[in-house]
Amino acid sequence: MSSEGALPLVLIPGFMLDESLWDEVIEHMPSTQDIHLANLLEGQTIPQIAQHIADSAPPRFVLAGFSLGGYVARSLVQQFPDRVAALVLIASSLRADSPEQRRIKQASIDASAQGQFRGLSFATIAKSVHPQRANDTTLIGRIREMGARMGHAAFTAQSLLDRADVPSGQIQCPTLIIAAAQDGLRQAEEAQELCVQIPGAHLEVIEGSGHMIPLEQPETLARLMSQWLAATHRTAGPHLKINPH
Repeated sequence: MSSEGALPLVLIPGFMLDESLWDEVIEHMPSTQDIHLANLLEGQTIPQIAQHIADSAPPRFVLAGFSLGGYVARSLVQQFPDRVAALVLIASSLRADSPEQRRIKQASIDASAQGQFRGLSFATIAKSVHPQRANDTTLIGRIREMGARMGHAAFTAQSLLDRADVPSGQIQCPTLIIAAAQDGLRQAEEAQELCVQIPGAHLEVIEGSGHMIPLEQPETLARLMSQWLAATHRTAGPHLKINPH
């Protein structure tokens, strides 16, 4: 999928999610868009994961990160500012884990080490989707299967990542921040904090979605990204080009 003059789009998934997170989003992106799917499986720190993704990415690209992938995306932009033409942060945050969150994660690591790892629990995943989909066994099963495929080692490594590893400043490229109105894992203030920290960032809020925007509202997400990137290209010039629908 490529288009003459259009920059590639690199997509980074979130915590215990693999490349299939983006399947429906890609279906609704322009068919000519060159898309590269990254993962979070290489590296022991967020900067190391970002370095690994950069190593296999095109020379210059547009970057989108979901949730934990947004932390990785910010680190990548800070390490390689000349390579990232524009940034999209989806359901992400500036905040590091609290001591209580770290305690819960360690307890989950310890508990899940006993027996076969089957992915995140149904109850944990249910908190990450819109309340009306908390009993959607198809959606929750799909999320759980991604985690099961990745395994306990990935669960441990990703749970222990220090989100404070990512400095909060130093991003100068055009940035779109996308939040979900019914996100049970992120507060509305977290998206606002990103906007304040990143000069000129634009915020869009998707209604009718919990945290898992790429799975819950893929068409809306694809439309927002495509339209914003097209508008950014019109104002930024030919060095940033993506084809809208």
